[in-house]
Amino acid sequence: MSEPTVENVVIIGTGCAGLTAAIYTARANLNPLVLEGSQPGGQLTTTSEVENFPGFPEGVDGFMLMDNLRKQASKFGTRFQQALVTEVDFTSSPRKLISGDKTILAHSVIIATGASPRMTGIPGEKELFGGKGVTTCATCDGAFYRNMDVAVIGGGDSAAEEALFLTRFCSKVYLVHRRDELRASKIMADRVLAHEKIEMVWDSVPVAVEGVDDDAVSGLRIRNVKTDAESVLPIKGLFVAIGHIPNTGPFAPPLETDENGYFKPADGSQVQTNIPGVYVAGDCADHVYRQAITAAGMGCQAAIEAERWLADQE
Repeated sequence: MSEPTVENVVIIGTGCAGLTAAIYTARANLNPLVLEGSQPGGQLTTTSEVENFPGFPEGVDGFMLMDNLRKQASKFGTRFQQALVTEVDFTSSPRKLISGDKTILAHSVIIATGASPRMTGIPGEKELFGGKGVTTCATCDGAFYRNMDVAVIGGGDSAAEEALFLTRFCSKVYLVHRRDELRASKIMADRVLAHEKIEMVWDSVPVAVEGVDDDAVSGLRIRNVKTDAESVLPIKGLFVAIGHIPNTGPFAPPLETDENGYFKPADGSQVQTNIPGVYVAGDCADHVYRQAITAAGMGCQAAIEAERWLADQE
């Protein structure tokens, strides 16, 4: 019986981080294998237009950007395989990745599984997500709502940052929070409360996003948690900012994570984990920036680190 093939590098994830890592490792003649999960291309495939990725002065469709990255990785010899990793064994060498009844062996691993925005689950949210008025990224989509009224859901630093950023474009920003004071840091809360374009909607929770019949957001129905009274905020855009869930699944443990579940880099590196030869990149390890370009940068770093590490093992 023949021995199973041991890959030089296996990359898990096909967002900006994973595909950039694939481009770099493929050009280094490492013949990378990329495992695609349940959402090939990552979160950007749900974004209608990306205006802040360098090199596209007129913007670029999110799906097209990811498709171009995939084609570029394939051009240099990257191989793709549909697989969802459910278990890992990083105690042995080579490392073991288990997908169903199949085991994939690899000398080095780059995990770029991204993060999923935490959603409210209210009616209309899913139907109007992605180019129809519901989004989770003000930096990505704020400019599309110039001179319009919008709402942000949340009360932490992320929600405060989203609301403040949106004041650059929007005529009014409702900040909907279930409590009567913000959870954000004092400096962020003070800025929000002092801004003339931001109107606080205290003690309120979202009930439904309106506009499904017209295929575009027209309002946000909210309920006051103290009085149970319902009302509708007339808005064109809804920004959900209640946090992200890093897709660290079967990798943590053995990989170390921080208190919020994000992979925790080791030894002062952005991409090296606590296990030699295993690297992380993108939104599964980055809870600060969460941008396509920073994910791509981390993918580049992880690829170069993996290449150097593999060379040292020879």
